[in-house]
Amino acid sequence: MADEARRRTWTSPLHRRRGPDWAHQTPTWQQARPSLIAHALKRASARPSGNWFVVGSSRSIRGQAGPCGRTVAGVEVVLWRTESGELRAGPGACPHLGAPLRDSRVVCGTLVCHWHGLALEGGPFAGWTPFPVYDDGVLVWVRLDAVGGEEPTERPVVPERPRAEVGLDAVYTGYGRCEPEDVVANRLDPWHGSWFHPYSFVDLTVVRAPQEEDVDDAFVVDVSFRVTDRLVVPVRAEFTAPEPRTVLMRITEGEGATSVVETHATPLTAAGAAQPRTAVVEAVVAASDRRGFALARSLAPALRPLMRRTAGRLWRDDLAYAERRWALRSVGQFPG
Repeated sequence: MADEARRRTWTSPLHRRRGPDWAHQTPTWQQARPSLIAHALKRASARPSGNWFVVGSSRSIRGQAGPCGRTVAGVEVVLWRTESGELRAGPGACPHLGAPLRDSRVVCGTLVCHWHGLALEGGPFAGWTPFPVYDDGVLVWVRLDAVGGEEPTERPVVPERPRAEVGLDAVYTGYGRCEPEDVVANRLDPWHGSWFHPYSFVDLTVVRAPQEEDVDDAFVVDVSFRVTDRLVVPVRAEFTAPEPRTVLMRITEGEGATSVVETHATPLTAAGAAQPRTAVVEAVVAASDRRGFALARSLAPALRPLMRRTAGRLWRDDLAYAERRWALRSVGQFPG
């Protein structure tokens, strides 16, 4: 009887769209005021990060038999796991003669340099000092106090997500010639969604935008995800910036409520570099109370590449946006 009742009350997440085409939608340039976006960016930049930087997905580092090498703000970082799965991180150069530790081997949980066999277990040794590292189950963070220059914290600012046992996560990484603030500014401009990404978003309305004096500085957006030319999934979403290099989009109403998209901007080059580069690490954690979502979770290995491909398509455009913003800023021509 319960199954019959559920079948009777089942509703499709798809809605038939009757809105205007791209050229006839309402322009948003008057709402997307440069000063408003600049103030939102300034508030985000003022929040503490505890000197934590996202370096990649937990899954990619978990799956590595050997060490992983990353560069954060010009600092070489090497990461590896012990036999018990614990994460270790530290400078990427061997303290002996500077060998690239990312090319070395992990033997029984110990990092062994491939030049002369110097072994590192993860603690301080011969001038090599480890970096604090944190695995939140979806992403890996490293703390670089000399780079961040803030009061260090024990843990990074990890946004609240759907629980691991009910969520489906995928992580996309892209790279652009810009600074982290250009990536964050892109995400703090929700008005560009249906103009710049009409293949994914339509009928976008910013219901609430924070003003300069606001304490609650969330952007609230009604938008429809395009499935086909006329079939869409409408939702309400909220954009916030919990720390300087992170923007969080959370679905608050509609299909997939509580699902999140976390966009993290990690500098690859040192501050002030003539040609800055930034990594965009975006974690999508989807959730749904529909019965079919359990099947989707069981197909996670097949779905994750599709989720990454979708994020990649958006970020090909958005990184062009961020790169353009940096190019204009670098010569003093950006309107903001």
